[in-house]
Amino acid sequence: MKKSILLFLGLVLCFSLASCDKKKDNSPKNENQIFDKFNKELEKNVTIKVLENDTAIKMGYFKEMLDAFNEKYKDYGITAIDANQGEFSDLANSGPYGYGPDVIYQANDVIMKYVDQKHITPLPTNKIEAYDLIPDEAWKAYEAKVDKNSYTFGIPLNIQSGLLYYRKDLLPENWKETWDKDQNDIPDMVENLVDLYQFSKQRNQENKDQYGFEYSINDFYFSSGFLFSYGGYVFGSNNTDNTDIGIHASNAKLGAQLIRQLASVMSVSCQDDSAKLAISGNMASGKYFASITTPDVRSVIVDALAKEYVSSLKLSLEEATKKAEENIIGVPFPKIPENGDLENPSTKMIDCVQMGGINGYAISSYTKSPVASLAFINFATSYEMVKLRQSILGIAPCRSDVSNESDTLSQALFDRVVEGKISIMPSISAVSAIWTPTQSFFADVAADPRRAAPKYDTLEKLQAALEKTSKEIYDSIHTIGS
Repeated sequence: MKKSILLFLGLVLCFSLASCDKKKDNSPKNENQIFDKFNKELEKNVTIKVLENDTAIKMGYFKEMLDAFNEKYKDYGITAIDANQGEFSDLANSGPYGYGPDVIYQANDVIMKYVDQKHITPLPTNKIEAYDLIPDEAWKAYEAKVDKNSYTFGIPLNIQSGLLYYRKDLLPENWKETWDKDQNDIPDMVENLVDLYQFSKQRNQENKDQYGFEYSINDFYFSSGFLFSYGGYVFGSNNTDNTDIGIHASNAKLGAQLIRQLASVMSVSCQDDSAKLAISGNMASGKYFASITTPDVRSVIVDALAKEYVSSLKLSLEEATKKAEENIIGVPFPKIPENGDLENPSTKMIDCVQMGGINGYAISSYTKSPVASLAFINFATSYEMVKLRQSILGIAPCRSDVSNESDTLSQALFDRVVEGKISIMPSISAVSAIWTPTQSFFADVAADPRRAAPKYDTLEKLQAALEKTSKEIYDSIHTIGS
C-alpha cells in the first residue's frame, strides 16, 4: 500500500512538473527564445540574398546600397547580393528548399501572407536603430498574433499610395483663366475629378491620340479607392475578418459608376496592364497628361521625360533632368463628387480614399544567417540609406527624421492614413484572394463604354456585379478547395 501511495504521489509530482513545463512554453521567457537566433554573434563569411523592388534596381539605388553595405562588412566576409528572383518571388515555394532570399523588401500584404505558414520570422524591433522614428501606423501593418502572442514581422521603410502625377508643361497656356475657378493658382483638373474628366474629354477631342487622365483600371490597388470612398471595404473589422467581404457594401456602386465614366475618356489600354506598363513613356511623349501611381515610380517618369527633352529640345542631360523634375508634379488624388456622377455631379465634393501599403523588409525563416540579415535591414533602414533612397526614388519614408527634412509628402500621407483617407492593405494571408476577382470586374467595367450593348449602364447592374465579386472572393477563401 505504501509503495502504491508513493508511486501515485510520484506520478502526481511528475504530472505537476510536466504541467509547469508546459505552462512555461507560453511564458514571456519562452517567447524571448524566438529571438535567440538574433542574439548570437554576427556570422562571418556568408552571402545574403536580398529580394528588392524592380524600380530600386532599375534606378541604380539597389547597387549603391549593396556596395555600401558590402564595404562596411567586408572585414566580416559578409556579402549582400541581388537574389535575382524577381520582386514577387514566392518564398513559400523557394524558402523550404533553400534557394529563396534571406531578406525580402515588399509591401505589407505580400510579406504578411507568409506569417501563417511561418515562412518569415518575428523580428526583435528593439535591435532596430530606426524603431522610435517610425510611426505606430506603420508598425501596425507588420504586427500579427501567433499562438496568442503578438509579434512584428517586418521593418517599415516607406508608405505607398496612389498619387496623381501630371505634366505641368502640358497645361493649357491660359489655364489660369479657364481652369482655375477659385483663383488659388492650382489647376482645377488636379483638384477635382469632375474637371479632370472634362479636361480629358477636351484633350482627346482636340487630338484623338492624346488623353488627359489614364491608368490601368483593372488594377484593384488604384481602382479600389473609388469603392472605398462610398463605403466599400475589403474585409470587415479593420481588414481582419475575412468572413466579411465588403467590395459591394454601402454605396460602392457609385464608385463603380464613376470608374465606368472615366473609362469612356481613356484608351483601350485602361482595360489591362498596358497603361500601367507604359506610364513613363506615355507621359514623356505627352500622350498622357496625368496618371495615378506610387511615389517611387515618379523617378522613372522623370527619367523618361528627361530623355525626351534631350531628344526633342536638344538639352544636356543635366538640363533635361532639372526641367523634368520641375514638370512632373505629384498631388493627393483629386476630390470626387458625392453622388459619384461625373456627368451630372453634385456640388458637394468628397475626399477620394486610396488603398495604400507600407513597404518594408522581412527575414526568411529559412535563412542560415539571421544576424547578418538583421544587420542588413538595420543598414537599409538607416538614416543615410533612407535619405539616399528618398533622393533617388522619391519615396515617402517612414523615418520621421528623413521625412521632416524632405518635402511634406510623407507627413501628408501618414495624416491621410490617420484620417481614414488611405486604407492600408490587409495584412492577412486571405488578401491574396481579392486580386483575380476584382481585376476581372474592373476590366469588364472599363470595357463597357465601348460595347454596343452595355452591361453596366445602371447602378443596379453595377451593384449586382459587385455582389458577385464579393461572393467570388468569399468562395475562394472559404469554399474552393476546402
